[in-house]
Amino acid sequence: MKNFVVKTIANAGALAVAVWLLDKITLTGDSTGKKIGTLVVVALIFGLVNFLVKPVVKLFSLPLLILTLGLFTLVVNALMLLLTSWLADQIDLSFHVDGFWTAVLGGLIISVVSWALHVVLPDGD
Repeated sequence: MKNFVVKTIANAGALAVAVWLLDKITLTGDSTGKKIGTLVVVALIFGLVNFLVKPVVKLFSLPLLILTLGLFTLVVNALMLLLTSWLADQIDLSFHVDGFWTAVLGGLIISVVSWALHVVLPDGD
């Protein structure tokens, strides 16, 4: 359970950095508390999408992953971020990613920040 909480916090932090750095990834809310709550829910959705959908997409795109020496992973990450944005919109969360190239950059930022936070935060079961 502790590992799940750590990963959710890392995802929320990575999403916050992406929102802060990129103008076309938006998170709106009345107060800071509401923004943090929305960010945690979006991080949960993002984690769920990465757990359920991403392995299937990577399996079907395996030839492209091999052909591009793994660079196609950036596209897969962008698609997962766009799917998260769409799901957040479906449940009326104020998180939106505007465009594919913004999602590619956002996915790259989220991957790097998430990796760095996983290195720093404790990992336990």
